[in-house]
Amino acid sequence: MKHEWRKKEKQVYLPKARPEQINIPAYNFLTISGKGNPNNPEFAEYIGALYPICYGIKMGLKKNPVLDNYYDYTVYPLEGVWDISHEAKKTYQENTKLNKDDLVFTLMIRQPDFVTEKYALDVIEQAKIKKPNPLFDKVKFQKIIEGNCIQMLHVGSYDEEPVTFKTMEDFAKNNGLKRKSKVHREIYLSDFRKIAPEKLKTVLRFKLK
Repeated sequence: MKHEWRKKEKQVYLPKARPEQINIPAYNFLTISGKGNPNNPEFAEYIGALYPICYGIKMGLKKNPVLDNYYDYTVYPLEGVWDISHEAKKTYQENTKLNKDDLVFTLMIRQPDFVTEKYALDVIEQAKIKKPNPLFDKVKFQKIIEGNCIQMLHVGSYDEEPVTFKTMEDFAKNNGLKRKSKVHREIYLSDFRKIAPEKLKTVLRFKLK
């Protein structure tokens, strides 16, 4: 039976539109890091470097399930961890408008636990041969643990996320919790190319101290 994250892992990927505390264990990801405005065309190229490898892993194993404990699965959603550059932090002031050119990001797609680093790196090398892309060299296989977090479903434009983060921060304060940093994670449940901005669904999450 296929593992579908929307059905099997609702607590992690489909929270309600209200803040909640959650502990996120270690997961394996394919990641790629960059910087700059996500509205620039170059940003889509980073996304485009991840998906061929993710589907290469999925389809390769479906044809030849050589890894232990293999099962068929739905490819996990795109996620992004966001911060601002070290240079921008030197002059950043709270409540000032963010310059999106100062953003730094790590985009990622989770991999099932049975996918090994060696297998993933082999698929990356195969992808370089089949369809060369300079960004393939930036793709890494990483184990990431978030731990104690607050998350919430955000419905609407990405530019309106600060309102949701304020709700999350108020929840943390009211429960005696403290946000670790301004770094945050976004999990994209909607395709921004096909969905109107006001209907976009994004999981927002930040770590706690």
